[in-house]
Amino acid sequence: MEKISFLSQYRKEVKLVNVKKLENGLKETIPKQWLEIISEEDKNLRVEKTLELWKSLFNKELSNSILYLSANLIDVELIVDNGIFTILYSIHDPQGNYMYYEGGLPGQNIKNSNLRPFWEDTPDKLRSFYEKLHDGFYYFPSRAMGLVSLSDATFFEDDEWGIIDELEEPIKINLRKTFGFFENGMGGYLAVDLENCKNDNATLWFTDDQPEYEVNFWDVADEWLLIGFEE
Repeated sequence: MEKISFLSQYRKEVKLVNVKKLENGLKETIPKQWLEIISEEDKNLRVEKTLELWKSLFNKELSNSILYLSANLIDVELIVDNGIFTILYSIHDPQGNYMYYEGGLPGQNIKNSNLRPFWEDTPDKLRSFYEKLHDGFYYFPSRAMGLVSLSDATFFEDDEWGIIDELEEPIKINLRKTFGFFENGMGGYLAVDLENCKNDNATLWFTDDQPEYEVNFWDVADEWLLIGFEE
């Protein structure tokens, strides 16, 4: 199926953007590093520079995901949906078919999220992801199986968690300072309690199973991203 037809099944207003035709005022809203990447006419150069950016920031934390992207990333392009610009990744799955991931422009939702009052308490590397790489990076059709946009980060205090009544031991996170930064789309969250997040400490939280505490955020994020790529 042609790319834009596939994307339009999920968001009717989505369009591919020709960077050369963008007005200067709109170009100024795109971070410099991404403007340089998507302005390249050669898609191989766009891919190469994208991988360089990932490696410069997260070569250790997301090593397996970067390795997969290095072998299977086909293109990166600018798209727009209802006035919001994001980066579209075209990636080969293990069968050689295309799958599409979306990366928000870094920094664009920090001021408009529930996290704003807690941003300085957020682990440095996690802030770096949202400030320097992407405002979320996830499977386009579901907006899940990845790090979500800050505007979609789950504020645990706002949700009613029925699983709490079924916990086998007292809850070990402060719901008032816990956010879900990664969703697997099947009731699983990689969450960070900002009162207990030293050394990238995180919690695997499930809507239908017991939580797993004291996991490393990036180890799980890397594993879950790879699972999404390889499914």
